[in-house]
Amino acid sequence: MTTAENALPPPGASGARRRPLEGFVRLLLAAAATISILITVGIVVTLLGEGVPFFLDEDVSLTDFLFGTTWSPLTGEFGIWPLLWASLYIAAMAAAVAVPLGLGTAIYLSEYAPEGVRRAVKPILELLAGMPTIVLGFFAIDAVTPALQTVGIIPEGQLFNALAAGIVVGVLITPLISSLSEDAMRAVPEAMREGAYGVGATRRVVSTRIVFPAALSGVMAAIVLGLSRAVGETMAVTLAAGTQPNLTLNPTEPMQTVTAYIVQISQGEATRGSLQYESIFAVGIVLFVVTLAINIAAMRIVRRYRVVYQ
Repeated sequence: MTTAENALPPPGASGARRRPLEGFVRLLLAAAATISILITVGIVVTLLGEGVPFFLDEDVSLTDFLFGTTWSPLTGEFGIWPLLWASLYIAAMAAAVAVPLGLGTAIYLSEYAPEGVRRAVKPILELLAGMPTIVLGFFAIDAVTPALQTVGIIPEGQLFNALAAGIVVGVLITPLISSLSEDAMRAVPEAMREGAYGVGATRRVVSTRIVFPAALSGVMAAIVLGLSRAVGETMAVTLAAGTQPNLTLNPTEPMQTVTAYIVQISQGEATRGSLQYESIFAVGIVLFVVTLAINIAAMRIVRRYRVVYQ
């Protein structure tokens, strides 16, 4: 037997050394998953523990809370629809801004942009997604609202409005939608593009009729994730839309979202255990249920349109 042969490790020795490391990695991953579950359970327990006493109070009517149209905690009126409507209304306006911009950007980066341009633009978009939302709130006050006043959409002297909030939240979620959608489009096998080009299809046809439908599940997941982000947005809508609960279709008027109300009451003015203090957990439960419903709808949409490539 040669010296080189004597130097070789016995069969299975390297695998034996890897097994403890693989077991340690599995343990870390299991711990991470367990901690995530425990955090979610803790959030739910906290919301229920602090929010349920609100519904048990004799001054609160569950029917009025769920179907009432006036939110005025100081006078004992707790109809959540003005807050919930503002959250959903601003999220819808944000989607009207973000979905066309995000999908257009995703198609350009995936199918049209040179590789060098893509490598330069995508990190900038992802950096924009990480911008502090309070910065966008000040941007709405100092730039968006004055611009809307200049063109006559917002009356002069009116600082807060839902339209400016919808615009800046749309800007906020555009990078999220574009980045995830672009990843889904680039995951489409190249053979599908080459086959379409081989029969004479143009780049526009390939982008809109081949790649986009094939990536539809990922695109839908990106849109719904962006909507969830918009519904739960806090500081941007608080600064841009104001803290006046209005149940109206007019986007030029100030509104107060669920998250904006939580910010307002959480400034320390409400005494712990008071009805106003418990109300922030009650509206938090509603916001949690709405977000959960959006995520469940997203899962069903993704499963319906999912395409698995071999």
